[in-house]
Amino acid sequence: MPSLPPHAAASPRHLAVRAELESLTTEAFRPELADVDQLPTLDIAKLMNGEDAAVPAAVAARLPLIAAAIDAIAERMARGGRLVYAGAGTAGRLGVLDASECPPTFNTAPSQVVGLIAGGREAVVTSVEGAEDSAELARADLDALALTPDDTVVGVSASGRTPYAVGAVEHARAAGALTVGLSCNAASALAAAADHGIEIVVGPELVTGSTRLKAGTAQKLVLNMLSTITMIRLGKTYGNLMVDVRATNDKLRARSHRVVALATGAADDEIEKALAECGGQVKHAILTILSGVAPDTAARLLHRSEGHLRAALAAAMTG
Repeated sequence: MPSLPPHAAASPRHLAVRAELESLTTEAFRPELADVDQLPTLDIAKLMNGEDAAVPAAVAARLPLIAAAIDAIAERMARGGRLVYAGAGTAGRLGVLDASECPPTFNTAPSQVVGLIAGGREAVVTSVEGAEDSAELARADLDALALTPDDTVVGVSASGRTPYAVGAVEHARAAGALTVGLSCNAASALAAAADHGIEIVVGPELVTGSTRLKAGTAQKLVLNMLSTITMIRLGKTYGNLMVDVRATNDKLRARSHRVVALATGAADDEIEKALAECGGQVKHAILTILSGVAPDTAARLLHRSEGHLRAALAAAMTG
């Protein structure tokens, strides 16, 4: 192995980080896989698939903690709060991905679910050296959002020690925001810093230290839950239908039509008429078809029910 440059080898910080990494489950070396590069491709694929199969069980072990965090997030978002993810590298990219998918899926405003990644937009596609080591950078990124007590900041880090993620959670908590720490190591600094610590311990990776693998999969599963179930709690679905879908392309327009059809059983021409009269808004179209109210009445009922279609339907039927 090549020797480190003298300045790095002599750095106390570098030595401390090395010691920290060596103690982490996600960084552990697996001697039984030392010859994995000598195996046939199919055998490696089977090994990797077997490793991935253990991830859902690790997530399942933390479901009560995940549910508690979701209820706390939804309570604040119902008051106008935002959901903010903060992470570096793969963890940061996963947060950006989850945030970017909320507007088309749930018709959220771009500012409602935000993904912060150490190093900014450039870091989504390229490595920004040193950004993950800066808690100060996390504080600056959060200050730019002007956090309120109704906001939630979710720090995401496989190791649970990334300064950017830990710094984001510590700063957000000091500002009065709700905080969640999602990591893949037990007894992590990130979980300890947060109101809700969620540690999905998936064990060492197939490729030592490559936490975009099992750890990344675990983080993606949890982020899916945090955003999706929060949106369900906020009335963004009707049953399991995406009634707040934003029809910005042909696929989503077709999906909007199908959602109205599944919710109402109406004929195609009635669905197209309702969608046109309601400006393409799926909830409004469903409400007009099922209750017979006019589009402006549907809009008023949905506003009063804070977007919950079931409540608006009940009000239309009784009022």
